[in-house]
Amino acid sequence: MPELTVTLTHDELDALRRHADAEDRPMESIARDAVLRAVGERSRRFEEAAAHVLRASAELNRRLA
Repeated sequence: MPELTVTLTHDELDALRRHADAEDRPMESIARDAVLRAVGERSRRFEEAAAHVLRASAELNRRLA
């Protein structure tokens, strides 16, 4: 599996460690989930924007026809 190195501040690493300890999960799992959520959110926002543009275009095309 490909790997990624992420540089964190001491405070960020401590927060990640506390979060992982609280959920009794590895830090890597917590970080991976955060990345997947961020990517999913970006994808969701893109899909919403694309749908909006399509609706607006459809309305403009209807008016111009």
